[in-house]
Amino acid sequence: MDNLTGHFLIATPQMPDPRFQEQVIYICAHSREGAMGVAINKPSQEITMMEILLSTNIPLPEGPLPPVYTGGPVEMESGFILYNSAEQTSSGLVVTPNVALSRESKLLEEISKGQGPRDYLFLLGYAGWGPGQLEAELLDNSWLTVPGDNSILFHTPDESKWKSAARCFGIDISMFSGVVGNA
Repeated sequence: MDNLTGHFLIATPQMPDPRFQEQVIYICAHSREGAMGVAINKPSQEITMMEILLSTNIPLPEGPLPPVYTGGPVEMESGFILYNSAEQTSSGLVVTPNVALSRESKLLEEISKGQGPRDYLFLLGYAGWGPGQLEAELLDNSWLTVPGDNSILFHTPDESKWKSAARCFGIDISMFSGVVGNA
């Protein structure tokens, strides 16, 4: 299997796990040891960015605050910042030449001061797969894979990301049949 780092996983209607229905996962790391990604289209209904900033003693920026995303079911207490690294350098995980993932609170402080990247998502938790687990889910047709797209990551409304990610590559996910196969 090719390395899927920097790709979207788009949950198909055959996704058996209800936590991932209509989810778009951005894969941040993929190797023989497993995979790690973050859900990019499901804002949390339980916590706000204001609560995150206040709990970490980071000053509130002027203007509206973005949502906090539920990045996945693993380590839900851990915060991650997925951001356009062309705008900002930081010691984070380089996903692609233009996207990085960081856990640095300093980056969140810079964002609150208007000095950080403009394009970012703040996420709690991540999705993880052990060796061979993601590959098995792909064979079960639980996911479609398409190259990641920064416009969808950072500029598409959350409620449109699932269909837009698929449509960007010629797939109408709402017409995705229950009859699928492998070539």
